[in-house]
Amino acid sequence: MSESQALTFSTMADTWAAPVQSYSDYLRFEKQYSPLTLEQYQRQLLEVARYYHEERDGWLTLSADDIRRFAMSLRARGLSARTVSLKLSCLRAFFRYLKLYHQHHDNPAQYVKGPKFDKPLPRNLDVDQMHQLLDIDDDDPLAVRDKAMMELMYSSGLRISELVSLNVTDIDVRGGEVRVLGKGRKERIVPVGRQAISALNSWLKIRPALIGQDSDALFLSQRKLRISARHVRERMREWGIKQGISAQVHPHKLRHSFASHVLESSGDLRAVQELLGHSSLSATQVYTHLDFQHLAKVYDNTHPRAKKQK
Repeated sequence: MSESQALTFSTMADTWAAPVQSYSDYLRFEKQYSPLTLEQYQRQLLEVARYYHEERDGWLTLSADDIRRFAMSLRARGLSARTVSLKLSCLRAFFRYLKLYHQHHDNPAQYVKGPKFDKPLPRNLDVDQMHQLLDIDDDDPLAVRDKAMMELMYSSGLRISELVSLNVTDIDVRGGEVRVLGKGRKERIVPVGRQAISALNSWLKIRPALIGQDSDALFLSQRKLRISARHVRERMREWGIKQGISAQVHPHKLRHSFASHVLESSGDLRAVQELLGHSSLSATQVYTHLDFQHLAKVYDNTHPRAKKQK
């Protein structure tokens, strides 16, 4: 490890460390970001601070040329365009904060464009594959639990973090609703479909046998603890194999399948945005792409200039 890599904010001058600490407090208390997200931001900013700490006297002395040179150094190290763009995005957000709350005169990162890259569209399971995956008749308590989790994720488009944080009181089986605490601790109410309600009722009947210390958790592990995101991922991967699904099954694929299927049926992008808990429509457009052949078919059948003359 080089001397530069060994540096941390605790060993740097206040001109580097203090603004990052202030920003971290802002993200934690004002934006309600998770500890994992905070760690990610700090890691990205530390890399920049290590790069310039000897030749610049803190964040407020960095220029657009400095940011551009840093980006070029990342590409020279062979980092992907996506990774470089992520680091630049973090810098832009950080300098926006400094400009707004610390009266910094400029945001040097806003003048530096990241390298272009193609965003891979998330892949979803089609309707037949979802039916195949959820066709579970096993009476084993863990299988009943797993079916309830997968039905709920597909029914309501939940994130994995939202699923594992659910408490029993968050589910209204009679009203067919679930109260979800999403990113930034934003709460939303999402409908729950009939099949998911049925699966949840089956799970709630046998859930008392697994109640341990965390008696509030909706989904519990065999160790009588709140089930972890890692455990959910492992179980879904195993069920994908067991049910003969050719594609790998993971939690986000169920969320994306929910969004794609609802959008294909309704065409209502705004409604899907609300159901997913996205703050911006652009995020929904990425996760809920329509198959091009489906779009082409709609176009051919509806556009006056595309219709075949009879």
